[in-house]
Amino acid sequence: MGSGPAAVGHDREGSMTGYGLTIFGGGRGADRYARLGAIAREAEDAGFDGVWVSELYNRSATVSRAMLAAATSRVMVGSNIAYGPGRSPLILAAEARDLDELSEGRLVLGLGTGTRGMLENWLSVSGESPAARITELVEVLRKLWRLHEGPVHHEGRFYKVNVSPTADTPPPFQEHLPIWTAGVNPGMIRAAGRASDGLVGHPMFTRRYLDEVVRPELAVAATAAGRNLDAFQVMGIRICAVAEGASDLEQARRRAAFAVAQYAASRVYDRLFALHGWTSEQEHIREAARAKDFAAMAAAVPDAAIDECTIVGTAADLPTVVARHAEPVDHLVLTPPPWGLDPEETDQMTSRLIAAMRRPLAPPPAR
Repeated sequence: MGSGPAAVGHDREGSMTGYGLTIFGGGRGADRYARLGAIAREAEDAGFDGVWVSELYNRSATVSRAMLAAATSRVMVGSNIAYGPGRSPLILAAEARDLDELSEGRLVLGLGTGTRGMLENWLSVSGESPAARITELVEVLRKLWRLHEGPVHHEGRFYKVNVSPTADTPPPFQEHLPIWTAGVNPGMIRAAGRASDGLVGHPMFTRRYLDEVVRPELAVAATAAGRNLDAFQVMGIRICAVAEGASDLEQARRRAAFAVAQYAASRVYDRLFALHGWTSEQEHIREAARAKDFAAMAAAVPDAAIDECTIVGTAADLPTVVARHAEPVDHLVLTPPPWGLDPEETDQMTSRLIAAMRRPLAPPPAR
C-alpha cells in the first residue's frame, strides 16, 4: 500500500495514484450527460488523476462512466461505487469490457454491496454474507475477464456461470482489470484484503479509523490469503464544502455537518463513531432524524467529526487542507456534498472545487 502524498502535486512516489473527483452532474436529459462530460474534461485539464461516479436506486454508474470515458483521454474512470450484486457476473464483466475499450484501458471497477436492506429491498438478493458474496464475485469476474482465452466454468455458493464463446472474443485493453471493493466494517474490509486491488473507502473514514481498523484488517486478510498489498490502493473520499469567501464559512460547515449527519443516523457507522467517542452525539442525530428535524441533525454533529471527515474552507485554504487529508490514503477523491444542494448548486460547487485545485495540481514547469 502506498503511503499517500506528502503534498498536493505531481511529485508523488510509490503506487500513489493521486487525486480524483466525484462528478454528479446537474440538469436533465441530454444536457445532464453533456454537463458530466464537460466537468470531466475540466477536471482532467486541471490535473486530477481520476473521475468517479456513483449509482443509487435511480442512476446507473455504467452509463455515466461511458460519458466520462468518451469525454476524457488521460484520467482513470471509476465507480465509487456500482452495486456488484445488482448485476449478474456476465453482464458486469461485459459492461466492464465495453468501458475498458471505450476508455482504452483507463477503467477502475469500484464495486460494493450496500447495506443488508439495500441488498434485499433494492437488488433482490439475500442480505446474508455480503463479504463472502463480493469475494466470490471478484473471483468470477477475474475468470470472465479472461474469456478470450477460453470457456469459463464456475460453480460457487452465490454464482453459477458456464460460458463457452461461440465467436471471437477480443482481449481487453487491460490485461488485469483493477477491481476495488467497498468496505466500512471489518468483514467487508477483509474481503477487499483477500481479493481486490483496492479498497473504496468511505467519506466517514478518519485517519484514526484507517490506522486502527482498516489497515490492520487488510493486513490480516492478505496474510491469510497469502498475498501482499504492495500495489494495493486505499481510496479516501472527502466531502468538500468550498466557501465563496470567509463570510460563507459557517454555511459551508453546516453543509458538511448535514452530510455527516446522514451517515451518522445509520448503525453501519456505530463502530467508527464509538472509536472517536461520538456515540452520544450520534444518538442525538438519530433522534433528530426520527423527528425529521434536519437543522437539529446538523447541529448535533460534533465539530471534530466535521474536521476529521470533511473538508471545509475557502478556495485559498482548500489545497492545504486537502493535502492533510490525503496523507493516509493512496487515492483521495474529492466530492461535493451529496445532500442539501440542488443540481445547479452541485455543479457550481464542483466547478469551485476544480478551480481551487487547479494550481496545486498543475505539473511543475519543465526545467
